[in-house]
Amino acid sequence: MYKWVIIGVLALALTGTAIWGMNERQEKNDIRMQAENNYQRSFHELTYRIDTLHDKIGATLAMNSRDSLSPQLAEIWRLSSEAHTDVGQLPLALLPFEKTEKFLTNIGDFTYKTAVRDLDKEPLSEEEMQRLEKLHDNAGQIKDELRNVQNTVLGNNLQWTDVEMALSDDEPDHSDNAIISSFETVENSSGGFNEEKDFNNGALPASNEEHKFEGVTGERINQKQAKTIAAKAFDLNTISGISAGKSGKGSDVPLYSLSYQKDGESGYADISQKGGHILTLMMQRDREEPKLGLHDAQQKAEDFLQKQKLTDMEMVQSSQYDSVGIFFFVPVQNDVRIYPDIVQVKVALDNGDILGYNARDYFMNHHEREIGKPKLTEEQATEKLNQNVQVQETHLALIENDTHEETLVYEIMGTRNDETYRIYVNADTGREEEIEKQTTTEARFLQST
Repeated sequence: MYKWVIIGVLALALTGTAIWGMNERQEKNDIRMQAENNYQRSFHELTYRIDTLHDKIGATLAMNSRDSLSPQLAEIWRLSSEAHTDVGQLPLALLPFEKTEKFLTNIGDFTYKTAVRDLDKEPLSEEEMQRLEKLHDNAGQIKDELRNVQNTVLGNNLQWTDVEMALSDDEPDHSDNAIISSFETVENSSGGFNEEKDFNNGALPASNEEHKFEGVTGERINQKQAKTIAAKAFDLNTISGISAGKSGKGSDVPLYSLSYQKDGESGYADISQKGGHILTLMMQRDREEPKLGLHDAQQKAEDFLQKQKLTDMEMVQSSQYDSVGIFFFVPVQNDVRIYPDIVQVKVALDNGDILGYNARDYFMNHHEREIGKPKLTEEQATEKLNQNVQVQETHLALIENDTHEETLVYEIMGTRNDETYRIYVNADTGREEEIEKQTTTEARFLQST
């Protein structure tokens, strides 16, 4: 009798294990399918936008009416920005792709600057028309290469998640992966335009390349150390189950990309190989109803920054979306807010977990700066505002203007007709460099601090 009982128990155990295994496998397949769908959508949207971008630039070259030219340039700027976002949604973080991204940035910078100026008084020069021609030719090359990638993916039923896995291993040769090989061809097509030495003269801002990741300092870490750092950030007790991969040769900063999936939760982090700094962190899980207010969540965010050894940081903006608090911090030097080094932290309002962290701008730009004295007083700066704006608070700040030059400004929070604005006034000239309208949640929180 005992024999049959034992057999029955074992049978139940085996059945339970099989069911658990099937559920676990199904859950992983569902996550993989969701990721694949997102990658496919982003890629097809990228292809469509580059195609449209090429057509729009061509139409601009054929235009003779300045009334139509400015809106057309603004549309090209919008498309380049959206294409840049699409690139960021693809699993290419471990693949050198900075030339294509730089190409999109160059298009955006050029068209934005020309779209906002008075083309009646300052029409496009012959040199600028030649640059548009170069942009058009290069966009055409990238468009054709992306179409080839699209045909390869669709014709061979390839999976983008396979790209992610291939790039995560330590094998340097990925020539057998058709998508990776095709994107390397796209990158090479982008290179010819970006290597034009005279392109940045005139309309485009000077390259900021000499400042790339100045804040990444310290001793080089290995992959196991990166996993340990990630496990702590993911709030895991062990590094087992964490996948890791190295960035590709030529990436803007050498890093480890780490991820994990467990019990319906997933996490992703980029950690610099030099110094072991977390550049980005993303966590996904189901969230319950909010139990924390923004003030308590801000404290959680500040504690996290302290653990990352980011000191002298000041919270400059806060907002709430569903059950997530989003906070922006900037370092302060000599009572001046340094906006190029901005950091974003997302906090779960159900239990205070850190759900997101982006410090790429901080580690790209952070260094000790020589900040001069403002030529205008605070009172003189506020006098430059519209007389209907009621000033609430004022700070000195350093921002990047529309030519990517760091500029000392007075950051002024003001209200007009029950709406709140953040206005940046040049501390030397009094020029309004930028105006941002604040949302209701941002305005309410800022006025309460």
